[in-house]
Amino acid sequence: MRFGLLGAGRIGQIHGRNIAANSHAELVAVADAFPQAAAVLAEVTGAALVSAEALLAAASIDAVVICTPTTTHAEFIEKAAAAGKAIFCEKPVDLSSDRIRATLGKIGNVPLMIGFNRRFDPNFASLRHRVSEGAIGAVELVTILSRDPGPPPVSYIATSGGLFRDMMIHDFDMARFLLGEEITEVHAFGSCLVDPGIGEAGDVDTAAVQLKTATGKICQISNSRRATYGYDQRIEVHGAKGLIRAENVPTTTVVLATGDGVLADPVQNFFLERYARAYEHELAYFIDCLERGIAPAPSGEDGLKAGLLADAATLSHREGRLVQMSELG
Repeated sequence: MRFGLLGAGRIGQIHGRNIAANSHAELVAVADAFPQAAAVLAEVTGAALVSAEALLAAASIDAVVICTPTTTHAEFIEKAAAAGKAIFCEKPVDLSSDRIRATLGKIGNVPLMIGFNRRFDPNFASLRHRVSEGAIGAVELVTILSRDPGPPPVSYIATSGGLFRDMMIHDFDMARFLLGEEITEVHAFGSCLVDPGIGEAGDVDTAAVQLKTATGKICQISNSRRATYGYDQRIEVHGAKGLIRAENVPTTTVVLATGDGVLADPVQNFFLERYARAYEHELAYFIDCLERGIAPAPSGEDGLKAGLLADAATLSHREGRLVQMSELG
C-alpha cells in the first residue's frame, strides 16, 4: 500500500514513521507548506518531497494521510476523494458540523478514517472489548477523565475551536464508543481556572459534561488544562455486574515502600508518549482495512457525531442549560 503524507508537523512525523515501519505499506511522498519539516521526514523514510498538488495527482499513491492544520482538513479530504485515494485524516474533519456534512456528501464510497486514536490505545481497547463481552453486564455509567499537564499557548485558542471541539472531542468519541448507543442529552459546565488569558480569549480551561442516552445510560467527562502530576487519562465503566477501569500509565512501574510510605513514579507527561502505541495500532488497522476491503472506523460519520456533541456542549455552556441533540438536526 503506497502512501502520501500531507503535513509533516508533530503528528505527521509520527504517522509518517509508522507508515514507513509497517511492512504492508510504503511512504512514497511527503508534502508540507514548510518544506524544511517535510524534508526531515523524507530523508528519514526515503520518501520524495513533493507539493500537495503533485501528491494528490500521483497515480502511484493509493492512500493519503492528512495531518495539516484543521482548517484545511475538509478541503484535502474532498480533493483526495476526487482523486480516488483512500483517506486517513486527523481529527476533526472541520470545526463546523455543516462543513463536515457537506464534505461527507462529496466523497462517495472512498474509504475515510478519522484519527480518534484513543480507541486504539491497548488499555482502552482491552477495556472496551471486555465490556462488549459482557464482563460487567449492561453498561450504566461511564466516567472519562482527561487532563493535560499544562495549557496550550493563548495564541492557539483563537484557532482551536475551543476546549469542547479541540480537547474534549476525543472524549465524546470515546463516550459513544463505550456507551454503545447514541447520546440524546448534553449538559456542560465550564470555567477558566488555569490561565486567565484563555478566558480573555473566549474559552474555558476546566470543564465537566454530562451525557445521557435514550435508554438512560450516563457518561461523565472531566477535562482540565492543568494536571500537576502528568498527563491524566483514565476511564471507568460501571455496569449491572460490576466495574472495570483503565488507569494512568506511569513512567516506570517501580514502587518504593519504606516506613515513610509508598512512592511511585509520575504518570507519563505528554500525549505523544502516552499514545505512541495507539498511533501505531490505528495506522496498522487502517492499512489492514484497505487490504481486506473493509470500511474503517472511526468513520467520517463518527467524526460528524463527535463534532455535533462538541457543538451541543459549547451551546450548553454558553446558554447554561441542558441541550437535546435533536436541537442540532
